[in-house]
Order: sequence, then structure tokens, then C-alpha cells
Amino acid sequence: MSQAPETLTPLLLAGAPESLHDTLRSAPALEALLTELLDQGRAAWPTVTLAPAALLHHVGRHLRAEGTPLDALKQLHAADVYLACACAQGEPQALQLFEKHVLQKAAARLSRHLTAMVDEVLQVTRQRLLLGVHGGAPKIAEYSGRGSLGRWVRIVASRIGGELLEQTGRHEQSSTPPEALEQLLSRDNPERNVLQAHSRQALSESLQAALAMLSERERALLRLHHLHGLTMDRIATLYAEPRSSVARHVAQARERLLKQTHRELAARLKLDGREVESLLGLVQSRLDLSLHRLMS
Repeated sequence: MSQAPETLTPLLLAGAPESLHDTLRSAPALEALLTELLDQGRAAWPTVTLAPAALLHHVGRHLRAEGTPLDALKQLHAADVYLACACAQGEPQALQLFEKHVLQKAAARLSRHLTAMVDEVLQVTRQRLLLGVHGGAPKIAEYSGRGSLGRWVRIVASRIGGELLEQTGRHEQSSTPPEALEQLLSRDNPERNVLQAHSRQALSESLQAALAMLSERERALLRLHHLHGLTMDRIATLYAEPRSSVARHVAQARERLLKQTHRELAARLKLDGREVESLLGLVQSRLDLSLHRLMS
């Protein structure tokens, strides 16, 4: 159902620059245009709940003094700005639809150079677009609606992919020294010297090999939780999945990592099960630190 006449303009003015208020108030077709904008968004995403005030404040905030505000409103991608605004509000249905209809399609059109790291690119893109930093609004709130949301997200994802490729290149140029895992052990641990003497290199290689055997999604989940310190609630928001499901997947990925590390260590050091378990016991209690070092 459309909003009643003569009620939407004040909601737009609440977000628009004050210098545009007189121009907007004098536009005779403004109410009809705002009603149409709201109706188009609701028609495109009928399961998404978004208050008119939130949408029109978002639209008003992105109006500029250049050109005619009414023309700018007519050119908006109504369905896209409606979805983006709802995502900025953290609306669950909007996050799910954004994942399916925008983010996954953007992933399919990334450069072939990013094929091997699509999940990594998506994970970082979700984090940057859908999570606010230091209490601020999510970056998706910067989407103005003047261009298509899909293209806007593809540009963001492509830039992130470029950053990740550069990081990968830097990592390949400098090998990780065995000392990278030294801090896994507490200084007063009596087994530390033994590990330093003959097992540290094997432990480092085993962890890295085990990480490589995980799926991209598993590495992304471990990176979010252990490297970036995101809670299960925030990861669930990123993936638009139930918290219980995300927590289970993170735990399963961690367990797979430990089991594969166990196998790799046993093969490299020719140790029996008990000796390998002893070494893994030194690692498991400090897994957060090891993941931070190996995945950053």
C-alpha cells in the first residue's frame, strides 16, 4: 500500500542538505515521485522490511547541489537503493537477498585472475560492505543509487581482489621462517627446547599444509573468527545464516585443521600417535595465534 499523500517530503528533507530544502519543497511532483520510489522498492523486494523514513533519509543524504534534485531522484535505481538501505540497517531478509542476487553475481563476473580466491574476495567484501567499523555505518550505506548496485559491488570486489593479489605476491616473495610459530609455546614450557631442536620446522610446514587442504569457505571462516576477531553473531550477519550454523561450521573447520595437522606431523616426524598428540597439545591451546600468523 502506498504512503498517504503529503507525508514523505519531510522524511526526505530530514536527510537532505539544508541548501536543497527550498528547491525540494517547491517541486510539485515530489510526493508522487517519492511514493513511486518507495513502491518500486517494496515491489522488487516484498519480503524486506524497511521503514520509509530510513529509505528517504538515505536518499536525501546522497542528494547533491549539482544539477536538479528532482532529476536525480527520477534517475535513481529504486530497487537497488531500497535493498542497499535495508542491508545498511542489518535487515536479515535483505542480507540474504543481497548475497544471492548481488554478491554471488558479482563473484561470477570477477577477473579470471581472481578465480582461485573468489571465496576470499567475497569474505572481505562482505566484511567491508556489511559491517560498520568502530560503531560507524556499514560501507554499503555509501551507495547512492545513481548507478546499479551490482556494478558498484563488482568495483568494490575487484579492488579488494587486487589488494589480495598484491598481498599474495608479497607473501610468496618472503617465505615464512620456522620462528613464526615460536610464540605458540609458553616460555616456561619444558618441551619448548625439544620442539625447537627437531620439530619446529615440521610443525610450521604441517600447519601450512593443513590450511591449504581446507576449503576456501573454511579458511574464510577461520580468518574472520581467529584473525579478525569477529564474533559468531557478526559472522552470521555477514553470511546471512543462523548463528548456530556458523558456530558449527567454524568448529568443524578448526577440528579439520587440527586433524590434518596431526596427520602431517606424523608423516613428517615419523612419530606415534601419543607423541604427535603431545606436540599438538602445545599448538591447540594457542590456535588463535597460529592462525593469525599463518593466515595474515
